[in-house]
Amino acid sequence: MLAKRNPQLNQHGELIHLLSTEGLPKSILTHVLDTAKNFVSVNDREVKKVPLLRGKSVFNLFFENSTRTRTTFEIAGTRLSADVINLDIARSSTAKGESLLDTIANLSAMAADIFVVRHSESGAPYLIAQHVQPHIHVINAGDGRHAHPTQGLLDMFTIRHYKGDFTQLKVAIVGDVLHSRVARSDIHALTTLGCPEVRVVGPKTLVPEDFSKMGVRVFHDLQEGIKDCDVVIALRLQNERMSGALLPSSHEYFNAFGLTQETLSYAKRDAIVMHPGPINRGVEIDSQVVDGAQSVILPQVTFGIAVRMAVMSIVAGNEGGA
Repeated sequence: MLAKRNPQLNQHGELIHLLSTEGLPKSILTHVLDTAKNFVSVNDREVKKVPLLRGKSVFNLFFENSTRTRTTFEIAGTRLSADVINLDIARSSTAKGESLLDTIANLSAMAADIFVVRHSESGAPYLIAQHVQPHIHVINAGDGRHAHPTQGLLDMFTIRHYKGDFTQLKVAIVGDVLHSRVARSDIHALTTLGCPEVRVVGPKTLVPEDFSKMGVRVFHDLQEGIKDCDVVIALRLQNERMSGALLPSSHEYFNAFGLTQETLSYAKRDAIVMHPGPINRGVEIDSQVVDGAQSVILPQVTFGIAVRMAVMSIVAGNEGGA
């Protein structure tokens, strides 16, 4: 029986859709990171454009609110010289009852080349990728609790930029892991890239023990969880995805799991602090840490443009899905 082919890759093993970091080989992840490195310098040019996607149309379809991700995708597409169309979902036919696939079919008829999709339902970008024509590429900008692969890749780019070799690192992901698609994308990418120890840290209601099946170590004590770590990734509390009383209060959460200068001292002295944003100061992380010397939160945003440029240029360069 033939093994099922990864829907993100064509028959030659090249990336044609980016739906998840899960299942992607190390060579693909490294190719994206290496390509992104070449695009970082575009930010410093007087004319911040390269012609790689000239004549291509990129449709940003954000069925879920976003500022940072949508803006960086828009900037990335524009810097690649693509025509970027931001669909106003609140006023679109989807809001009037049109099915997701009918919306995609109509937009495909407008000569779309790339769909960047954020959706509250896990699996929506996969569904779209299964139904588009071979010359159209789908990039997942976040689906439900499932995946946020470009955030995962920009996190990997940031870690590699500051720390170099993944194979010597201890990385702690702190906070609401249960509801976080970023955490899942980071875990898959880190393990594929050879990180020997990935930890998830948080209260039992937000970090179930079964996360250990993903090859990570589970901690329910912050100081113990980040001890001697090289990288600490703080996650936002996903209040909009929580059901029931998973936390007593945000104040109590901060007292137990908030990242402060004091708790950060348990990590290595040269540890970097990351956060996918948006930041809730005083809830998951203290302002002194956000604005401190170990924070690389703003560089993450800058690197995100280069990483998204890399993903778009790579998928559009690997035409044909058969």
